[in-house]
Amino acid sequence: MRRENWSSVSGFLLLGLPIRPEQRCVVFALFLGVYLTTVLGNLLIILLIRLDSRLHTPMYFFLSHLAFTDVSFSSVTVPKMLMDMQTRFLITSMAYD
Repeated sequence: MRRENWSSVSGFLLLGLPIRPEQRCVVFALFLGVYLTTVLGNLLIILLIRLDSRLHTPMYFFLSHLAFTDVSFSSVTVPKMLMDMQTRFLITSMAYD
């Protein structure tokens, strides 16, 4: 007897992270720290590749473009997420008052 899975998923919607109100500042600081580390690390990679002439090879050329892409992607998504976390925190804290 063979069993088959007939279920199907048509979409996935993530509405948010289940964070307690008293832990939101810690989570905000954690995400901000990871974001700043990512951006500063990638900008350092780009700067070092541009400054050192020994790193002007195709491999480092593509590595600098990958770092630039990571900075761009992070700078589009994370600040919006951090802003939403702060505004929802303010709205929910006002609702409890």
